[in-house]
This record gives sequence, C-alpha cells and structure tokens, in this order.
Amino acid sequence: MATALITGSARGIGAAVALRLAKDGYNIALNDISEAMFENNTIIDDIKALGVECEKYICDVSNFEQVEKTVKEIKERFGSIDVLVNNAGITRDGLMARMSEEQYDTVIAVNQKSVFNMCKFVGNIMMRQRSGRIINLASVAGVYGNPGQINYSASKGAIIAMTKTVAKELGSRGITCNAVAPGFIKTPMTDKLTDEQKNMMLGQIAMKRFGEVSDIAGVISFLASKDAGYVTGQVIEISGGIMM
Repeated sequence: MATALITGSARGIGAAVALRLAKDGYNIALNDISEAMFENNTIIDDIKALGVECEKYICDVSNFEQVEKTVKEIKERFGSIDVLVNNAGITRDGLMARMSEEQYDTVIAVNQKSVFNMCKFVGNIMMRQRSGRIINLASVAGVYGNPGQINYSASKGAIIAMTKTVAKELGSRGITCNAVAPGFIKTPMTDKLTDEQKNMMLGQIAMKRFGEVSDIAGVISFLASKDAGYVTGQVIEISGGIMM
C-alpha cells in the first residue's frame, strides 16, 4: 500500500488532506512540531477507522537534521513514501516598517526552508522508486502579495518557484511536483479575524464565501492520483475567484 506524508497535519488543512488521502487508500504519516498539537485530537483514530495505517512523527520541519532523521524513520516504517504534501506553515504578520528580523526569519524558516528539507530527503527516496507526487502549499499571498505579510508572501512566492524547479529536476524520474495556492479558507487562523476584516476579504471573492478545508483536500487528492500523472510544475489557485 502506498504512503502519504503530510507536514503540519495535526489539524486544519493538513488534517483534512490526511483524511482525504486515507480515504483514497494511502497509509498516512502525520507530522507536526509538538505532541501538544495532537492533544484533544481524534485525527489518528479517524484515519485508522478508514482501514489504513497511521503514525505520527514529531519533527520541526525547518530543522535539516530532524527532517533527515524523520524521513528515514518513515521510510523504514512504511517501506516507501509515495506522496509528500508540504503543508506546514505559520504567520507572524506586521507591516514591513515594524517587522522584526525574528518575525521575518521565523516565517521563512518554517514555511520555505521546510519545503527544501522535505523535498531533498523525500525526493531522494522517490528518485530511487522512480515515482512520486509532491504537492506544496503556496498561497494567493505568494501570487499577489498582501500588505502586512511581506514575510509570508515571500515564503509562499518562493515555494511557487521551488515547485517549478523541483518539477524540472525530478520529472525524468517519474515524479511530479505541483503547488496549490489557497485563498481565504475557514481555519483557526481565519477564525481570529474581526467581522470587519472578514467582510473586507469577502468583498474580493467572486463566490462571496470563504473556502472549506475540503476544497483544498479535493484538489490535492487529484494531484496525488494517477489522473494527474502528466501534470507537473503547476500552481492551482483555490480562492473562489479572488483578484480576477
């Protein structure tokens, strides 16, 4: 049975993706930065109830050595890594004039360097397998920019460029690499917005609603499938028609 590794998957979009890929028949390797992320959380039981295997791996994906060790453990446990979803990400928002170096560097490390770390070590496994699917979580902020998010926008824009480069480097080995660029999705992150902020955002969206995590999971399911075998280097915007 094939295995999917999803980073930042204790909750939110990552958990929804893990559940969808489990429904598609993949064994699941969950990842998040701490045990606390899995507290009061049924994601592991929910996945196992679907008849597939599931293990959690605590790892700071911005840390090169930790990723190398964790990827090795996952390969030994499951025998292969067939799908990699780079979902882990954080925000540390603020206007550029007021943003600290720490705010900038932390977001770049977690959002961007983690993708390099994972693509490097999982990509090596996929090259030996001569098959694999890599799906990276970018953002509309990486396509259009967003005031107050120069760090987040920079990290997500870089992920788009990295996606295209990985697609070119690994394509001859039967590996595809694509990105999805979500817009405003209902998550704990958007729950923190004020009504005024939400209404302002909704005004920019053609469909006049926020997206659901299932909207993201469905597109990732397609990109991980055999049907997407000739799709690579692409960025699919999942935004309900923002900025058209």
